[in-house]
Amino acid sequence: MCAGVSQIFADTQSQSRRGFLLEISGAIGPATADYLDRTLEKAENEAVELVVLQMDTPGGLDTSMRAIIKRIIASRVAVVSYVAPSGARAASAGTYILYASHVAAMAPATNLGAATPVSLGGLPKSTPERGNSGDEAEGQQAPTATDAKTSKVVNDASAYIRSLAALRNRNADWAESAVRDAASLSADEALKLGVIDLVAADLDSLLSQLDGRQVELPLGSKTLSTEDLQIEKHLPDWQSQLLSIISNPNLAYILMLVGIYGLIYEFANPGSIVPGTVGAISLLLALYAFHLLPINYAGVALILLGISLMVAEAFVPSFGTLGIGGVIAFIIGSLILVDTDQAGFGISLPLILGVAVGSAFLMVFVIGMAIKSRHRPVVSGREEMLTSEGIVMEDFTGEGDIRVHGEVWRAHSKQPLQKDQLVQITGRDGLVLKVIPADKEK
Repeated sequence: MCAGVSQIFADTQSQSRRGFLLEISGAIGPATADYLDRTLEKAENEAVELVVLQMDTPGGLDTSMRAIIKRIIASRVAVVSYVAPSGARAASAGTYILYASHVAAMAPATNLGAATPVSLGGLPKSTPERGNSGDEAEGQQAPTATDAKTSKVVNDASAYIRSLAALRNRNADWAESAVRDAASLSADEALKLGVIDLVAADLDSLLSQLDGRQVELPLGSKTLSTEDLQIEKHLPDWQSQLLSIISNPNLAYILMLVGIYGLIYEFANPGSIVPGTVGAISLLLALYAFHLLPINYAGVALILLGISLMVAEAFVPSFGTLGIGGVIAFIIGSLILVDTDQAGFGISLPLILGVAVGSAFLMVFVIGMAIKSRHRPVVSGREEMLTSEGIVMEDFTGEGDIRVHGEVWRAHSKQPLQKDQLVQITGRDGLVLKVIPADKEK
């Protein structure tokens, strides 16, 4: 009977053993870091065996990448980074994450590398002074550190990835060449050079090779037991999805403009309420997104200057000088607003041009027309009546009836008036109009 109870306990324990599968596809940003952090926290609370991070990424933001790496290093659950499916890549930030993981694996026909900071991509090239690992293509050249800032960025990135390589006992020399020389490797070459730990065709093969492997966690060594492990796929929750939407640079840009225009309308028309409320909410959401994104605040200043100049064009007769200057400042500010060249985190050029043209039209023409309308003659009410003409309905001297705008009014005249005679209204006393013959001066 004891043997039966032991078997039932073993079966129950086997069924309860789980692992989590996360998928990172596309550029790595704040939403990706939030997604990983939430899932790892859940994995730690539920004491799962491991977390598989399936990646296919061209890279991403440095701040988000470092947040992910810090979380992986501090994780009490083993994190296995797996570049899959075939044809996927772990470029740039993905290479750093792969190096930081407890186990690094790739599927066949995948690649990693090209970890040079993207902002240095346009620098001149020169032959690298240091030797490589023999895996780079012949004649491959590295960006030249042409100034102190460039040198600092390259050296910082190189030291960072070498420290990750030392932590996980992986090829540090090739890691540095991935930063300095933008070197890349296929899965098989990466395995031969000690850059990764495993090459697995699919998830089942990966779990089979992980069984019995020892990893170092903050609380000590752990031997992975992945036989018959149940893998649960975890998709981003609503908070991570909302963050992904808000942190989209194009949407953050639109929210900022909606916020600015809403507040401008509210200040110009106090008491409108709805434009001010929508504008305030949109602007706060945009500021939150900008807090997460690498924003160049010179770009923000240029956008605000551009809007101010376009508004000023409606008030000051500058013959288009202020308006054109405002559009130029607006476009330049929008182009440099997001301080990165990383794919997936730039603002769309067609969006910038469309918004610039629309803003110029709104500010210069619409607001200009509203201001000019203040100087036009009044076309309704008491003031408009004083400039109108009427037709006498019956002969009268003193008071009689006249027709004005299809209405019959009581009128008073010092001169005798005849039927169908045209009269000019000169004043009003209550409901009685003061008139004179239209062919006479007041």
